[in-house]
Amino acid sequence: MATSQLTASSVTASARNLASLQGLRLSTVKFSSFGTLKPGALTSRSFKRLVVKAATVVAPKYTSVKPLGDRVLVKIKETEEKTEGGILLPTTAQSKPQGGEVVAVGEGKTIGNAKLESSVKTGAQVIYSKYAGTEVEFNGANHLLLKEDDIVGLLETDDIKDLKPLNDRVFIKVSEAEEKTAGGLLLTEASKEKPSIGTVIAVGPGTLDEEGNLKPLSVSPGNTVLYSKYAGNDFKGNDGSNYIALRASDVMAVLS
Repeated sequence: MATSQLTASSVTASARNLASLQGLRLSTVKFSSFGTLKPGALTSRSFKRLVVKAATVVAPKYTSVKPLGDRVLVKIKETEEKTEGGILLPTTAQSKPQGGEVVAVGEGKTIGNAKLESSVKTGAQVIYSKYAGTEVEFNGANHLLLKEDDIVGLLETDDIKDLKPLNDRVFIKVSEAEEKTAGGLLLTEASKEKPSIGTVIAVGPGTLDEEGNLKPLSVSPGNTVLYSKYAGNDFKGNDGSNYIALRASDVMAVLS
């Protein structure tokens, strides 16, 4: 089956230009964020908030990419093509990677009169915000060029529970959803409300003020907290537990 690769660095599709996109006579269109979409799978509603991104290809004549300022170049971890049981996953079921290895860092950023070096180093294994940065194909591999602030934390193992948050990030183990109503009725999976309460597992070192001084966060590991319902990045641990990494400003209260 034929496949079409989009070469533009970024195409924003909306309802008004749907007609021109539907006019493409392609058997399959491949989108980086949505996998492979077959003819008839796209509707006007699908395009209302659809942003299609393709990696910028760096020509072989360029041998290095040097990030500027507080930007970081990360080699993206390859998408898992099989389950732990060895079952092949279709393209649509493969989750977009959110991690990789730092291969280059910029010179840092300036806050006030202070010059601050990057808090991540070359070789570090990092987790980043899901839709952050610009994808770059370089030396035959996919990379992501993003700001250091878009890096959620460091992960030196294969289990997300060991994440070490950076900057103002807070890492939380999400409380399990209620199985029953107050009246004792069992809830179906579809009717269970997404929890917004959890236990803080780890916190970043803090935020920087205008003079470059570090201000510790107001929550600590072990705190039970209430956070904004749709904030942050969701993860699932090897033990099946749910976790979320979000900014300290998205934590609304400490429960006791």
